Amino acid sequence: MRVGGLLVRHEVRLFASLALWVVRRTHGTGGGVAFGYARGQGAMMAGFAFVCLVETVALSVLLRDWPAVHAVFLFLDVYTIVFVVALHASSVVRPHVLDVERGSLRIRRYVHVDLPVPLERIGSVRRELRMTHEPADGELNVEVGSQTTVTLELTEPVTHVTFLGRRRAVRVVRFHADDADGLVRALGRARV
Repeated sequence: MRVGGLLVRHEVRLFASLALWVVRRTHGTGGGVAFGYARGQGAMMAGFAFVCLVETVALSVLLRDWPAVHAVFLFLDVYTIVFVVALHASSVVRPHVLDVERGSLRIRRYVHVDLPVPLERIGSVRRELRMTHEPADGELNVEVGSQTTVTLELTEPVTHVTFLGRRRAVRVVRFHADDADGLVRALGRARV
């Protein structure tokens, strides 16, 4: 798929997430147990949306004498605010999902990370707070607010597909969960 198609698909998924957030529904949880990760970034996203709103007002005042330019910037600024809110909404409505019946843990972030990990491939799981993440071959860090709280070490690699479609084999997955202790306990029970 071309980059333009990927970007359009990304936008559609974001706005679908915004609609799900408005009606208080989640995406893809089915019969599994959902574990959220959005709590750690809510204040930052609200602050970012507020800064975008201030910029919108400031540019409206500065560009009031140029109606055509004002209209273009107003559209872009409002779109940016909606985009930021939709990005946060996507993290709320797309939680991590532990589905014991299907034997998988689905690790997600926004609409661009959705990694299914079969439970039988999990060699070890631990609660581990990390604030720095150096890129390394075979490792995937799904950070929220620059931190991860759960580390999975896999017995066999799983394939992670990046936003632009590149495939990577990963054996270590670090991600954030609001209830990391509960997720680690649930994974321990599911793997027995």
